[in-house]
Amino acid sequence: MKIRFLGASTSVTGSCHLITTNNHKFLLDCGLFQGSDEMDELNAKEFDFNPAEIEFLILSHAHIDHSGRIPLLVKRGFKGKIYCTDATADLLDVMLKDSASIQERETEWKNRKNQRAGKPLVEPLYTMADAEATLDNVVPILYNQLIELNESVKVVFNDAGHILGSSIVELFITENDEVSKIVYSGDLGVRGRPILRDPTIIKKADYVIMETTYGNRIHEKNSDSIERLIDIVLKTTRRGGNVIIPSFAVGRTQELIYEFNRFYEEHSEYKDELKNIMVYVDSPMAISATEVFRRNAQVFDDETRDYILRGDHPLDFPNLVFTRTAEESVALNTNPNPKVIISSSGMCEAGRIKHHLKHNLWNPKSSIVFVGYQAKGTLGYSILNGDKRVTIFGEKIHVEAEIHNLEGFSGHADKNGLLEWLAGFKQRPKQIFLVHGEEDSKKEFANEVKSILGYDCTIVEGDTEFTLTKHDVVSVDEMKKELVSPEALFEIKKNISSVHNALEYILYNTHLAMGADLTPEQITEINNLIISLEKNTYNLGSVMSLKPEG
Repeated sequence: MKIRFLGASTSVTGSCHLITTNNHKFLLDCGLFQGSDEMDELNAKEFDFNPAEIEFLILSHAHIDHSGRIPLLVKRGFKGKIYCTDATADLLDVMLKDSASIQERETEWKNRKNQRAGKPLVEPLYTMADAEATLDNVVPILYNQLIELNESVKVVFNDAGHILGSSIVELFITENDEVSKIVYSGDLGVRGRPILRDPTIIKKADYVIMETTYGNRIHEKNSDSIERLIDIVLKTTRRGGNVIIPSFAVGRTQELIYEFNRFYEEHSEYKDELKNIMVYVDSPMAISATEVFRRNAQVFDDETRDYILRGDHPLDFPNLVFTRTAEESVALNTNPNPKVIISSSGMCEAGRIKHHLKHNLWNPKSSIVFVGYQAKGTLGYSILNGDKRVTIFGEKIHVEAEIHNLEGFSGHADKNGLLEWLAGFKQRPKQIFLVHGEEDSKKEFANEVKSILGYDCTIVEGDTEFTLTKHDVVSVDEMKKELVSPEALFEIKKNISSVHNALEYILYNTHLAMGADLTPEQITEINNLIISLEKNTYNLGSVMSLKPEG
């Protein structure tokens, strides 16, 4: 068996890993390269394999640096299935269509310039039709299910806590009647954060493919970042400025909404001041992604589910305004009232955020607040690292606004979080491959792992292929013994009982909804029962999957 690293091996974008067995070829992720013109050029290159020979693709999560080249893969001959979690499948419908729309618009703009200059026309990397064809091949799967993809490959998706639907992938690959287990971290989230559950601790692996985005940095506490954000908002709006937050449409935007909701509800001492400060989410994709979040409460953490059960959805509050149309977006920059604008893209490379930066970067009354990773070569990276003049839409803009970086909002685990996750393995993996990080981050993290855990790590650099050895692998019979435990059977029975009771109650009371007016209390009770049914059905599906121990 071989693993070839074809992306996210020299930076944090373009995630793509090819696994070749005796009889099969498949991919882990296929994302866009982002950050600079050189990175953009990598996207248009031919793949280093024949897409038609790829049997299937396993997607860790929906972020474009992990999913954004899948439509190109389809366009160039890939016809296999795309396996991901159910929430990721919902987000892909939003994100791939948005990406295709950007590809088409940017190509149209380039071709107008080329026509004027007498240069040949170019075609988009992929089109909306390519994105829609891609979505036809998506197969959604619940967390914690053991799924047989073919006679020699099985997969389990575990919650990674990074964004909605993000997963840590467990692969069980059989060759010559022996099973090797590969664990792919995807992007790991931060423990104790709102909305999503904590990253799953995996107990066993022969081989680990691990991200290192923040492998050499430690985030400030999330609570400290929240306090700083509120302080920035109050100080900025008091002096008549706007707070501009470049935010990834999926993940960071929803967490920001959650925190603003809590602040507006819990701080009555600022009631008179806050009622005049509007929070605008100015990103059609972020709005659509937030709607997907609302439809996927089954993967929220307990705290967020408790909010919903109390009748208070944490992704909505009176001062929150979603702006979909271009006209509404333009109006934000002519509106003189101090405000908060959350807009994508998170690295300031495309979308409406560039317009808001153009209208606010020069203003010393305004503040620009970064809440996510800024890759080298991006506009966000330049601003965050102190450039005093930047170019936006061909115009030089002088940077006078206050610049803030709140790493406590990052959706990536920091160095300590990564170490904690890796320490969860009960025995040393035979090989740990470090990917998805800048060179310094990977090297420093490898040194930390060696010093603290005593493990040697392989730092992946560039297009590299590794052959995996077969010693110390788990036998097929040993894996079968791990499939069912008495505890799992007890959980099955318990969840079946819960589902049965909830169904019986709802069916017995259906007459309430047939012609009779429902009281608010009855509506709340029905909503609670539906959520309970959804949760227990979801848990039932998880334990019925009979996932192997560890």
